[in-house]
Amino acid sequence: MSDNATATTGMDTGIKRRKLDRTFSVAPMMDWTTRDYRAFARTLTREALLYTEMVTTGAILHGSPRERFLGYSDVEHPLALQLGGSDPAELAECAAIAEAWGYDEVNLNVGCPSDRVQNNLIGACLMAYPDKVAAAVRAMQAAVSIPVTVKCRIGIDDQDEDADLARFIGTVADAGADTFIIHARKAWLEGLSPKENRDVPPLNYARVHRLKTQYPALHIGINGGIKSLEDCQAHLEHVDSVMIGREAYQNPWLLAGVDAALYGTPSPVTSRQEAARALRPYIAERLAAGAKLNHVTRHLLGLFQGCPGGRQFRRHLSENAHRPGADLAVFDEALSKVHDPERAIA
Repeated sequence: MSDNATATTGMDTGIKRRKLDRTFSVAPMMDWTTRDYRAFARTLTREALLYTEMVTTGAILHGSPRERFLGYSDVEHPLALQLGGSDPAELAECAAIAEAWGYDEVNLNVGCPSDRVQNNLIGACLMAYPDKVAAAVRAMQAAVSIPVTVKCRIGIDDQDEDADLARFIGTVADAGADTFIIHARKAWLEGLSPKENRDVPPLNYARVHRLKTQYPALHIGINGGIKSLEDCQAHLEHVDSVMIGREAYQNPWLLAGVDAALYGTPSPVTSRQEAARALRPYIAERLAAGAKLNHVTRHLLGLFQGCPGGRQFRRHLSENAHRPGADLAVFDEALSKVHDPERAIA
């Protein structure tokens, strides 16, 4: 469960949630946005909204222990749980569980193109069933007081990117949804793998920008292929928020500029070494709880990208962090191989 004792028994424990500022968020990514990545990301940005990996309703309702799917550390707030599912009652129950565990938002996945989730009517295939999504959102909102949001694509397969997307957004918004994060690509459920669906369908940012014009009262966020804070600032001229996925993972130092560039607040760190060392207490706690060093440090392999010694840092962790008994000494030795002359965000 959450490491916060007040997050263990739900709404009566005095959990204090601040109003969410979604200006910038890190996308939910399977196998990547784990609790360990999110704790690391929080050493780089205090302001960004972080998302879990997608967790299915079945995993929450029938998996054991629940900590495996919902556990997090307090440092991760503001934090959203992304749910995969389509049954309104199950989604409502899971949303209530998420609120009890202290999550700040629940997001419904209507964008994942994986074959495995399609078979259970989860993810992007739901764009063909706006009424089902509307029913799910209505049930979830009735069960919780935290925000319920939707992440989707601009369409699937042969859907019309204008008429069908507008119909989907309008139907779900009529059910009470007011926040949509749009991956600005179609998903092709037949003929493309999930990996290909992240790159092959062309990006159509203009369509998302027009959606905001069409629905000015809704919060419209944009996602897909965004690689720099300059790009974020450009999109924010047209939409309400920006979500970055792979670039935030593969080049995590990008996050160190988020607070100053997009929120006008100081960055928590001024160097990559400072960020890595700030994670040491968390790593120690995770090791004491039985986690393996490589499960945490695999998320830092891109931190010193382009720095002298960056390759040696990655190699040392890759070759040693998985070994039995690997501890903070392995991590410290890896850090000693990096020359990090910068003392300013870059």
